[in-house]
Amino acid sequence: MRTRGRATAACALPTAALLVFHGLVPNSPGRLGSLLESLLPWLGAVVAVLLGVALLRRSAVALLALLLPAAAWTWSFGGLLLPGGERRAGDLLVVQHNVSDENPDPVGTARALAEAEPDLVALQELLPQALPAYEEELATAFPYHAVRGTVGLWSRHPLTGVRAVDIKPTGITGPWSRGLRAVAEVPGGEVAVYVAHLPSVRLGASGFRSSRRDASAELLGRAVGAERVRRVVLLGDLNATVDDRALTPLTSRLNVAERGFAYSFPTAFPVVRIDQVMARSATVAHVRTLPATGSDHLPVAARITRD
Repeated sequence: MRTRGRATAACALPTAALLVFHGLVPNSPGRLGSLLESLLPWLGAVVAVLLGVALLRRSAVALLALLLPAAAWTWSFGGLLLPGGERRAGDLLVVQHNVSDENPDPVGTARALAEAEPDLVALQELLPQALPAYEEELATAFPYHAVRGTVGLWSRHPLTGVRAVDIKPTGITGPWSRGLRAVAEVPGGEVAVYVAHLPSVRLGASGFRSSRRDASAELLGRAVGAERVRRVVLLGDLNATVDDRALTPLTSRLNVAERGFAYSFPTAFPVVRIDQVMARSATVAHVRTLPATGSDHLPVAARITRD
């Protein structure tokens, strides 16, 4: 009887340690630390399984041990489960969406995004042949827009200072433009809006391959850090979760969402949110996903409040 549940308790302790001290997991070899952090909230599922085992075993030792990982998960992610509140005057509603370069229905996708009635819409993977469809369908609700390379921004408010942002990592040859910056003249003042699409990552026999994404995140972080407009909003497919240390150049400078998980990828069974909304001198009060479009990503909508 005294040994019942000790194996479950032994699993609970390292689970709690990983939740709290994941930053100590080395990234070499194979960027294991970054991979762990990409899936960190899912350690809550491990806690749930261990809880079920402890209840079946009727083990007080295991139940007591599970208080540690349960508390660690709640401290790390519990706030995301709280209600996000209602939209108020002065709030910005933004939509971020990787529309996919294989999207069979750009017209339907554009209409679906407009139905959310956002102030700003950021899109990635815009192909030249699909761009006219997005421009035509979004023109009425969003009279201002800018496109650089394969990323674009549509706005209800005037845009100025539009320029490309160089986030191209070394090793990529040929045309590659995945970043733009514009200033939106929204009620309450100027907001510098960045739209970005960081390189994809790969998981293979050699581990988690993310060096190009990491380098691109560093370049984007420098650009945001040099921005002189006080309020900044970043919208993008960053191919990383906000817990991933690779986004430290951004998360150290920008606020992330306070409420909502909004897992956006893949559409068939979303397990991570790699479509991000971040802000400086403003608060990303809540994020949520919108209904699926013809993309392999779900659109993400966020409410941003002024500090």
